[in-house]
Amino acid sequence: MEKPAYPFDIDACPSPAFVVDDALLRKNLTLLKQVQVDSGARILLALKGFAMWDTFPMVSEYLVGTTSSGQDEARLGAETFGGEVHVYSPAFTDAEMAVVLQYADHISFNSPAQWLRFRDTVASAPRQISCGLRVNPEYSEGKVALYDPCAPGSRLGTRAVDLEGVDPSGLEGLHFHTLCEQNSDALEHTLAAFEARFGHLLPGMRWVNFGGGHHITRGDYDVDRLVRVIRDVKARYPHLEVYLEPGEAIALNTGYLVCSVLDIVENDGAIAILDTSATAHMPDVLEMPYRPQIIGAGEPGERAFSYRLGGMTCLAGDVIGEYSFDAPLAIGDRLVFTDMAHYTMVKTTTFNGIRLPSICRIDERNREIRTVKTFGYADYMQRLS
Repeated sequence: MEKPAYPFDIDACPSPAFVVDDALLRKNLTLLKQVQVDSGARILLALKGFAMWDTFPMVSEYLVGTTSSGQDEARLGAETFGGEVHVYSPAFTDAEMAVVLQYADHISFNSPAQWLRFRDTVASAPRQISCGLRVNPEYSEGKVALYDPCAPGSRLGTRAVDLEGVDPSGLEGLHFHTLCEQNSDALEHTLAAFEARFGHLLPGMRWVNFGGGHHITRGDYDVDRLVRVIRDVKARYPHLEVYLEPGEAIALNTGYLVCSVLDIVENDGAIAILDTSATAHMPDVLEMPYRPQIIGAGEPGERAFSYRLGGMTCLAGDVIGEYSFDAPLAIGDRLVFTDMAHYTMVKTTTFNGIRLPSICRIDERNREIRTVKTFGYADYMQRLS
């Protein structure tokens, strides 16, 4: 297959491999830093979206800290990133809370019951920790139910009705999260619902967290509107610190997944079997679902040669999608999926004993590729017992 123009040497890394471009990462971080300067908000890295800690010396130059979903992410943020450590979980165990208290600066509880259960424990910790409550504004513009924290019956966050009769004394912040890959207009609409239900509590708070899902570094994102919305909130509540905690926006469009064609079979059309996997290496392809882009490929039938691309696990539905190419694929050809830095790396599995893709970085100056990590048998074996 004739190679399209690639932004890096795709043969200089193992296959399969996640490859993060430092220059693109810094471009995103520069914009996020400017948003902080212009709006007065503080932006955290959500580790659930991007936890490639080899990049943290760079990322920590621009963002104020990390937000995590439990004890291990909290520890990773504290030990490899520094800055502020925020933690939220739908529910904490006693054992997990004992670990979280070693690292957290802010803890957001999911329910009044969790807050009351751990209030005294937090107060007696040797470190000063600011506690907040995640609330559910019962408003969302998300289109995929799987990713909608405010869907009917959601377990995430406390509704206004569930706060009736609850004494909020001791809580210093409110946290909501309703967005998923959305623009700043959705945040503005959500804020109206949030203030209508919970605005009476804000005068007694020290901070408010607008959660994640802000696609700030996407090309069509309205950054000016975001800045205006945040500045308006800070004007109404001058005492409040405002936090954002995007995961995707940090690494959006900064990474690739390089893979190779292992075999080509025929069954109602040509099928190329790759050394990667939708279910093991990019599960959002099946969960969202969505069709990731490939450099130099088109829609089915758009170019001369069409293929269904499948993974190497035994799952019958381990199919990435249908693509077309200008030339026939051959065994050994390399393909490059785009926008593969956020969520993909943190959600990989070793299902079927399939090895995880290597992790690589492209130097922003000389464009050389450095392999940060490779995975082998021990990584699979040590997950089990």
